[in-house]
Amino acid sequence: MSAQEEHRWLPEAEYLAAEAAAPYKSEYVAGEIFAMAGASERHNRITLNIAFHLRAATRGQPCRAFMADMKLWVSTRSAYYYPDAMLVCDPEDDHPQYKTSPCLLAEVLSPATAAIDEREKWLAYRDIPSLRYYLLVDSEKVHARLLSRDGEIWREQILDPEDVVSLHCGGLSITLSLDNFYEDSGLI
Repeated sequence: MSAQEEHRWLPEAEYLAAEAAAPYKSEYVAGEIFAMAGASERHNRITLNIAFHLRAATRGQPCRAFMADMKLWVSTRSAYYYPDAMLVCDPEDDHPQYKTSPCLLAEVLSPATAAIDEREKWLAYRDIPSLRYYLLVDSEKVHARLLSRDGEIWREQILDPEDVVSLHCGGLSITLSLDNFYEDSGLI
């Protein structure tokens, strides 16, 4: 006889209230809650490097950089995710608990999260009309991919060590490279 597991659908408002007081982070997808795994020191360092460069570029600008603790609401998927880093340039996107209109999302891939970041989140994220860039940075080896929207077409670029990419969001121009992502990570 197999064991049955009971799943209770949780309304969005209950998730947001519970998440605000929770001692740990959970993502929400279509009424279900998924606890987030902890991250390694290298994962944290890479995330901080990305967020640092985004924040440095946004100083004195209307765009805002966020990392890890700011939720992203994807209405078409009824989902709340915690991207590793996010750039928002829409001044109307001002909810204090979550954002809805990022220009750039970045995920740092680890063995525990790579499949979700590359499939589930990618399927959800590309539904966001404001999203122009999705950056995937590996935490185990020097490897990064940048997905860029050109109209309705998404293009993928595997970053080589000498590549410098220019990102354009809300009048802001940011240049990034593998060296920026992996600084002090022990991988370069």
